[in-house]
Amino acid sequence: MQLEERDRREIEAHGLTVEEVLRQIRLFESPPPFTRLERACTVGDGIRVLEEEKARACEERFEEARASGRARKFVPASGAATRMFRALVRFRNEAGPVGRGAVARKAEAGDGEAREFLRFLENLDRFPFYPDLCRVLRREVRPPDLEDDATVRRVLAAILDPEGLGYAGSPKGLLPFHRYGDEVRTAFEEHLVESVLYVRDAGGTSRLHFTVSPEHLSRFEALRDRVREAYERRYATRFEVEFSVQKPSTDTIAVDLENRPFRTRDGRLLFRPGGHGALLENLDELGGDLVFLKNIDNVVPDRLQGTVALWKRRLGGYLVELEERRHHHLRRLRTGEVGERELEEAERFAREELLVSGLAPGLSPDERCRRLLRKLDRPLRVCGMVKNTGEPGGGPFWVRGPDGDLSLQIVESAQVDMGSPEQRAIFLSSTHFNPVDMVCALRDERGRPYDLRRFVDESAVFVAEKSHEGRPLKALERPGLWNGSMAGWISVFVEVPLETFAPVKTVNDLLRPEHRA
Repeated sequence: MQLEERDRREIEAHGLTVEEVLRQIRLFESPPPFTRLERACTVGDGIRVLEEEKARACEERFEEARASGRARKFVPASGAATRMFRALVRFRNEAGPVGRGAVARKAEAGDGEAREFLRFLENLDRFPFYPDLCRVLRREVRPPDLEDDATVRRVLAAILDPEGLGYAGSPKGLLPFHRYGDEVRTAFEEHLVESVLYVRDAGGTSRLHFTVSPEHLSRFEALRDRVREAYERRYATRFEVEFSVQKPSTDTIAVDLENRPFRTRDGRLLFRPGGHGALLENLDELGGDLVFLKNIDNVVPDRLQGTVALWKRRLGGYLVELEERRHHHLRRLRTGEVGERELEEAERFAREELLVSGLAPGLSPDERCRRLLRKLDRPLRVCGMVKNTGEPGGGPFWVRGPDGDLSLQIVESAQVDMGSPEQRAIFLSSTHFNPVDMVCALRDERGRPYDLRRFVDESAVFVAEKSHEGRPLKALERPGLWNGSMAGWISVFVEVPLETFAPVKTVNDLLRPEHRA
């Protein structure tokens, strides 16, 4: 493949190397094999249920870690609300009538997006942004008004366009999610409030880190600065809120359908964001100890936050317990002077508590010790799993690795060979769903942060078909943050109540009971 000198300068200016770009192009030419599913995780086989006595003990254990300031919250918040308002954008751009009656007729004819839009119109005054909409329109909008085509178009323009509320181009974190009488809270603000219940330390400090898009950084900072003082007074908490952006060096090169570097009209290479897996570097640089990871759109109003925080503390306490026991075994193993009893205890802990495979107890004591060190000396995470109710996304599975060992992994459908009846059946048999509700232990027994890049499965990439300047292309996404990027971690799955999971994927999700403040 021929790269011009200008190409090399572009690559280096992006923080990449020519070798890395060529590696990415080879992945397009020879995609890595699909993830090999052995079976879905179920309760008692990969997924644990914390009995009440155990759960209460975990809460108590977490309190000491929380009070000492070990906990913080990491929230990927760069996602735009484009998909959230997809139905509204469609009708904003339609040439035909968009009044309620016309939309109802399309819905009755089986148009799914029309049904979604009709529900939006019929519940307009129930959305948390309705007061802002009325302010922009300088009038209230009543149900009879929405029969009028021109009024609906004004409503859509006021919600979506930059001259109005500009929601179509806004990140989810800045959108109103809940309304409490005259008070309206964005998703960002709800994360602040939620953190008080399980991140705040004994000194009254809550630490949060949000990853945001560069173009929206100033808006997030402005919102933080505007609301922080009021929330600090209300909750007697000092909020330490940091932001970071996805690094250009984590972008990936795009190719055309012949796997040649895609070039823009001016002849330049095209680089695209590498997906949420690129945020592993942000998490790595955080240098955190116990880090709760949760998506920006998964928040609930005050009346449900007690349940959410309760299970955060339980997951955190379970992680602390497992981490302390793991550190105990690592310290003993590092001395190199362990007997048969110590080896058996460490192997039993790894096998029964962490569900680690490939220990091979029949080897020599020295080899058993080395293998245990390799298996145990890695980041640890406890992941909440909810019962599968048909939400799109990944789930917990037993996966067979290239070395033949089994491990617990969170797997998305794009990683699976859905053309294989066997693999498809295993994926569809999943009883639980990944709500991205996890707490991570990111330091070794000596308190040193792990280099998280060492534990990435570089082959677990995603290839997607996109377009640019009206031409098709293929894009490469890095291993997902909680999929391939954490493939080499120790993962423990725990069942959590469905009430802890309330994502907002479309605007109508804000009408669900769990989002009614």
